[in-house]
Parts: sequence; structure tokens; C-alpha cells
Amino acid sequence: MDWDTSDHNGDGPAVLMDDSSYVSESRQIRPRTSGISEREFTCHCCYDILVNPTTLTCGHNVCRHCLALWWESSRKNECPECREKWEGFPKINISMRDAIEIHFSEVIQRRKAEIQTNHPVARSLLAFQRYGDNLGRSKKRQCKGAGAFFSGVLTALTCVAVVVLVYHWGSGVLEQPDLLISKPVVHWTPAEVVSWLEDLGPWTEPYRKPFQQENVNGRLLLMLGDEELLKSPFNIENQTHRQVVVAELEKVKILGVKSPQNLWEYKAANAGKSLFLLYGLKRSPRLTIFYLFLFDYSETFLPFLHTCCPASTHIDQSVESRYLFPQLEPSWQQWAEFLVKYCLLPYQLIAEFAWDWLAVHYWTSRFIIVNTMLLSGLDGFFLWRTIANIRTMPQKMWTHLCKMLFQGFAFALLWPFVPQFVCNCLFNWALYISPIINFDLVLQQLLHFET
Repeated sequence: MDWDTSDHNGDGPAVLMDDSSYVSESRQIRPRTSGISEREFTCHCCYDILVNPTTLTCGHNVCRHCLALWWESSRKNECPECREKWEGFPKINISMRDAIEIHFSEVIQRRKAEIQTNHPVARSLLAFQRYGDNLGRSKKRQCKGAGAFFSGVLTALTCVAVVVLVYHWGSGVLEQPDLLISKPVVHWTPAEVVSWLEDLGPWTEPYRKPFQQENVNGRLLLMLGDEELLKSPFNIENQTHRQVVVAELEKVKILGVKSPQNLWEYKAANAGKSLFLLYGLKRSPRLTIFYLFLFDYSETFLPFLHTCCPASTHIDQSVESRYLFPQLEPSWQQWAEFLVKYCLLPYQLIAEFAWDWLAVHYWTSRFIIVNTMLLSGLDGFFLWRTIANIRTMPQKMWTHLCKMLFQGFAFALLWPFVPQFVCNCLFNWALYISPIINFDLVLQQLLHFET
């Protein structure tokens, strides 16, 4: 054995090493250069000397090109030896690389030449480096733009909330439906009967005066029919106009109150259903429309279909057709158009419905149309990812169906216990703030596709 006492100064007990080198415990062990072999710098992937050694989070070192090949084949950010995930983007261990190149320069030069002439390996290295560059750019974007963007979002949310509140308090239009939708028809006054007639449209103007002169109240209104409206003093000789009035009278007799004539009145008359439909159409339009077809065919589905896919023979007719045709069965051309849009562009149906109400709900319809455009984009991104990984499509569809059913049952159970104020907040949030959130989601998806 060789005892090396040249550096020992009594700092600690001597230690006898396997290679017969003597050091103290308080000093760093310095292996002899002559004892270094290629085996100590072997990659556990290719079992050859390390080229551009890359140290992972777990501490293992592998060749740069071996890590690139592993990442490209598995698409997993984990160590090829122990499978522990690495964070960030692995970097070359410069100190180890320089040490290996100094002691094994000939072997390293030969290995590098082999790697450069291997085109699949070179392609994997390039793809791996691009992945790291994109990862770095996305982090820089998040650091630079997150604060400014989210502060802008908060500002926009505040502005929208202020605009809605000012419009609500100033004009008194939002969420102030006609009281007749909750007042029993038997208690209507003659003035309220005339108001009900006015809501049917401007075409009723010639017929309002007879109702005023005869002091027709709610009880008398329920006694009117097609024959009474045709005769004096009402004299509604236009058959289409008379059919509209009779159709609305039938609704009033069935409901006992005035039927909703706009979206806000529908919300007031069907608070729970309107909130459910708003969130359902946003998250799963196809399932929600199918639900309307099964359980709300006459009251909601038929008017929705006739508004989105009007019959060609009725396009040029007057506004009173709104009250007649929604009760008719759609033609096969309407069904064909509806089914194509239902399968491919469900959000377009909602946009067309909102467009039809543009004159009645100026700002609300515009918010809905913008939101449907953003949701169509998100739906397209989701479809693209699903097609790219088509094997998971059945599982994703089943998961989505179960999630929607669970949310529907939870809503039905919790709805009676939710305060009206909370429901109004949720409704206005989904209606006016949701487009801003969806814009952020679309922007994130576009940035993801760029990378």
C-alpha cells in the first residue's frame, strides 16, 4: 500500500482508500487522473461515453442526443433511466462536458462525427431544441404579459359591470319585464288588455280603439274567440291578424298570464330554466338542444327552430308570422338545415337566434353573438385535439356526458335553495362577462398552436 502524507496536517484521522491514496477527512478527495476511465462517464441509454452530457432533475446524466430521441419517441418529460419527471428544459452540464472532452478528446470527436452524419438523430436534436426555445418564449410571454393582460381583463370586467348597472338603473329596461307575465289574466284592467295588444306588434294599432271603447278587461278577454273578433265592434277582418290574436289568446287561457314576448320576460317567467339553458347552451349546446327537443318541444324548441331555420315561404312575410309559424311543424327542408347546423355548428344556431332579436335586445344580442363566435373557436380547438388523439374520443365523450348529467341533476336539486340575487348575478355573469373570459381562452389556444 502507498501512504500519501504530503498533504496531511493533522486535521483529522487518516483514511486508507481502495486505490491506496491517503487523504484527510476534512479535505476533498482528489482522484488521480490516471485512474479515470470511459466507464465512469457512460450514458445509460447508449452505453457509450457521454456526448454533451445533460443533467436531469433526478441527477442522472445522459447524452443530449439520447435524451432528444427519448423525448421525441415518448413525448414524456421524464428521465429515461428512473422515470422521474424533469422540470423546465434540461441543460448541458458544461463542467462535465469540458472534463470529458479534455481526457477523451479522440473518442468524443469520433462520436460527434457519427452523430452529425446520422440524420434521424440530428432531426431529433433540432426538434428537442425547438421545444426548449418555444418553452422559454412562452414563459417570457407569461412573465411579461400576464400582469398587463389580467389587469386589462379586470379593468374590462369593471367597465362592463358599470355599463350594465348604469344601463339597468338609468333606462330601467334590463330585467324589468312586463308585469302581466305574473299577473293573472282575470285581474287585468282594460288598460292592461290594450297594453297586451300593443305588445303583439304595431299591426294591432287599428284594433286597439275598439278594445278601449268596449272596456274589455281580463274576464271579457277570455270570452273572445275567432267569431267575436270577426264581428263588430272589433272587426278584425284580416285573417292572419285574427289568427295571431286567437293564438295568443289560447296561450293566455292555458297559462293564466301573459306569455313571454322577449328574452327578459322569458327569464322572469322561467327563472330556473333560463339559467339552466344559458349555461347548458354555453357548455354543451348539442345536449341542451336535444334536451329541449325531448322535454320542451312546443314551448321552446319549435320557436327556436323556426327562428334559426325559417321556412323559405315565410321569409318575406310580416312580423306577425312570429306568433303563428312557431307552432307549426317544420318542413323537411327546415329539419335538414337544422340537423346540419346542429351537428357541425351548434353555436351558429344560437347566434342566428340572437340575431333575430337584435332589434328588441340591442346590447344583449350582441354580447351573445360575440360569445358564440368565441365558443365556436374553442369548439374547433377541442375537435382538433380530439381528432389528433382519436383513440381517447369515446372516453372523452362519455366523461363529458356524465359531467353534464351530474351538473343537471345537481342544478335541479340545488335550484330551490339558491337566492334570487345569486341567480341574477350568475345569469348576468354568464351573459356579459363570459365573452371576455372566452376571449382569453381563445388567445391561449392560439399561442399554444403557435408553439
